[in-house]
Amino acid sequence: MAGPTPIALIDCNNFYVSCERVFNPRLEGVPVLVLSNNDGCAIARSNEVKALGIKMGDPAFKLRPLIEKHGIRVFSSNYVLYGDMSRRVQEALGQFSPETECYSIDETFMDFGGFPHVDLWAYGQEMRGTVQKWTGIPTCVGIGPTKTLAKLANVVAKKNPTFGAVCDLMEESVRTAVLRAFEVSDIWGIGRATTTKLAGLGITTAAQLRDLSPKQARSMGTVVLERTIMELRGLPCLALEDVAPQRKGMACTRSFGRVVTSKAEMLEAVASHASRAGEKLRQHGLVAGKLTAFFHTSPHRDYPQHHASRVTRLFPMSSDTPALITAASRCVEAAWRQGFRYVKAGVLLDDLCRAEDAPRTLFDAPTEREAKCMATMDSLNARFGRGTVSLAATGIEKGWKLRAEHHSPCYTTRLAEVPVVRA
Repeated sequence: MAGPTPIALIDCNNFYVSCERVFNPRLEGVPVLVLSNNDGCAIARSNEVKALGIKMGDPAFKLRPLIEKHGIRVFSSNYVLYGDMSRRVQEALGQFSPETECYSIDETFMDFGGFPHVDLWAYGQEMRGTVQKWTGIPTCVGIGPTKTLAKLANVVAKKNPTFGAVCDLMEESVRTAVLRAFEVSDIWGIGRATTTKLAGLGITTAAQLRDLSPKQARSMGTVVLERTIMELRGLPCLALEDVAPQRKGMACTRSFGRVVTSKAEMLEAVASHASRAGEKLRQHGLVAGKLTAFFHTSPHRDYPQHHASRVTRLFPMSSDTPALITAASRCVEAAWRQGFRYVKAGVLLDDLCRAEDAPRTLFDAPTEREAKCMATMDSLNARFGRGTVSLAATGIEKGWKLRAEHHSPCYTTRLAEVPVVRA
């Protein structure tokens, strides 16, 4: 009887920081911090920064004394670079398994079935070495009979140097020893509320959760917990998704680089978000049936507060940028209130479906001309850079644009910013 199929999870270490270090080796061993959109808060930290006690999500303005005292190198998030480096990591991984699931920008599940005579630990090391050689990105690998155990093994590989950055939990004896020392709060899918409930039952380790009756878990009101227990027992409940499921919603939101107080600027900002949302829809071959536009003030400031949001239906369903901008502008006009200092706005799209599956009516106007126009605009922006061609409604000056005062070059996607080596 064949044993369980090994599932691996390879995770890029401190991914955003590692991407910056690939192109600037002087950052090795130096505390490095990457900030979120608008340089708002910490979203990636080198090990040196973690050792200083800086937490994920800490506001940047509160970190200035620490940044100056310890000489922390600060970078604005460079998602163009990070996305391209993620693609390169995926290419390197493709030769190690025919079935992979890109779980996030820095995590990939892989099916290691079909290699019955392979030393999985050595195979994981070979995979790490290849990714390091091809991209310069350091990684850790976790291996187990289920996705939950692979995720757990990855955490262990990252935290415990005994495993050499590859933790294989296919052997039940090794798995049992690790589960006894693994805190239940660190298990994939176990949130704070569930952790508190389990603590009330005296369950604080992964081994104790594994031994909990599934029926008792179901009585706590969550089928997710029951599935987690089964996965900890080595019984797969979560399949590998080698084809990404169709998106059900889409969002494009940003904080402003400065407060916005005029309706004209708000209309520009929301139109810009709607334009980007339309571009993302077309990339995925989707159309939307519902659009929400919102904007709000800062809850952390002392001035008067206002949170505005309006929803509109799209008839017919569309990915056409002018149609999305028109709908978003209607929402802003309906929700606008003068006299407030707004700090963030966004556009949400719902009721998504593939363009060819969108319902038609007898009175739908032809869209071939609009589709060709959007395809041409997307092609030009892809070739010459986003924003090369845009609608006037999105603004010219864009004084509200988010801050990115510490932005690194797009080393791999812009010819003018490719690193130059002089001998």
